[in-house]
Amino acid sequence: MSINGKEIYKIYAPIGAKWIEWVRPVPFVAIDTYNRKPNINWIDREAVALSQYEKNTAIFVDLPGKDSIEFGISLANVGYRPIPIFNGTDEQLGTSAILNTNIIENHLINGAEKLKEISVSKEANPAFLLDSFRTNRYRERTAIFDNSWDLYKQDIPTAEHFIKNGINKIIIVGEKVQSDLKKIFLPFQNAGINFYLTDGYTPVKKIVLKKTIKELFEKEEL
Repeated sequence: MSINGKEIYKIYAPIGAKWIEWVRPVPFVAIDTYNRKPNINWIDREAVALSQYEKNTAIFVDLPGKDSIEFGISLANVGYRPIPIFNGTDEQLGTSAILNTNIIENHLINGAEKLKEISVSKEANPAFLLDSFRTNRYRERTAIFDNSWDLYKQDIPTAEHFIKNGINKIIIVGEKVQSDLKKIFLPFQNAGINFYLTDGYTPVKKIVLKKTIKELFEKEEL
């Protein structure tokens, strides 16, 4: 028997576990609304570069949505708790959209089936799951629905909250540090949190976040 969106949400956000207040409910509501089904193209990945759990570390997985969920489950096997923070809305039936939220919602079902078989400590550090396509705002035609989104500082814990919970290291899994993440993380860096980057397979490298000339003149967002 299939499980519904609320039950899937509870697998990612079990009562009593740390960090679950940041799990975004948007895609789980859509699972029921659009009658999503598991994706047949699931890949069991291995977090080669992150094979050891670190007590002082949080992870942000910034890969294409499907890959992000698969990698998040691989991190659950290491000991981290996957925290989906996807925030793209679904288009109305019969229309087209910039982001394919269908794939993400279907894959969250697959991920839940995997996650419920993994014993993750309720004290486990978080692995926040993002869709690296979220800021893609290129539209081929004006009729397409723009469901792109940015991550904002209120969407994740503060630097102080991370540090209070013993975390002074953040690893970003992706090709680069996207602009919305950089805006949030620059003050984190000033607060004493160190940042690292990997694609998940090559060795983790320490990075120093800096604003580009363009970013220096951009208006600060709330």
